[in-house]
Amino acid sequence: MALRLFAATTSAGKLRDFRTAARAFALDLDSLPGLAAIPAPEENGDTFLANAALKAVYYSRLAPGELVLADDSGLEVDALGGAPGVRSARYAADAGLIDSPDACDNTDVWNNTLLLQRLDGIPPALRTARYHCTLVAARDSLVVQVADGAVEGVILDAPRGTGGFGYDPVFFLPALGKTMAEIDLETKLGLSHRGRALAALLPKLLSA
Repeated sequence: MALRLFAATTSAGKLRDFRTAARAFALDLDSLPGLAAIPAPEENGDTFLANAALKAVYYSRLAPGELVLADDSGLEVDALGGAPGVRSARYAADAGLIDSPDACDNTDVWNNTLLLQRLDGIPPALRTARYHCTLVAARDSLVVQVADGAVEGVILDAPRGTGGFGYDPVFFLPALGKTMAEIDLETKLGLSHRGRALAALLPKLLSA
């Protein structure tokens, strides 16, 4: 029986990353049917694994017998003790700069502004960071497999580039000499932390 996978996300960016990795294994991956109408669970975990697991388990209950994937991801900055981490999307909101994260407002701008303020005066050599993704597969309320993916980089002192989203304009890739917001989509897909997490997860699922 062919492996069937559903992702617990309606994010076009996340689905693109996951589907790119899945194609390398000749697999199809779709968003969980009816997901937009399902109330989202509260993400109150203090680690990527905790949040990804609670989402995967929650949504797997709504799709009996199906394998459901959920992720939690964000930016970890070494000089800030791993922050913003699981609070990446809510970084500025947590500081009281905005009411709440919203894809239709300037959340990304505020998040980046706060990040650069908190790194002010820290030299480039100490501004190392990574995009991290933890991906969990669950079926019928049980966690089946877990995998991680990451992309290493350095945080600049000012944004560069107009592509991407989130922290991409300040996330610099030394090997390419560009930020995530300056590289083309094909290159970015090849570097995706979500794609790398799925590429690590799929062999585990296929061999089970």
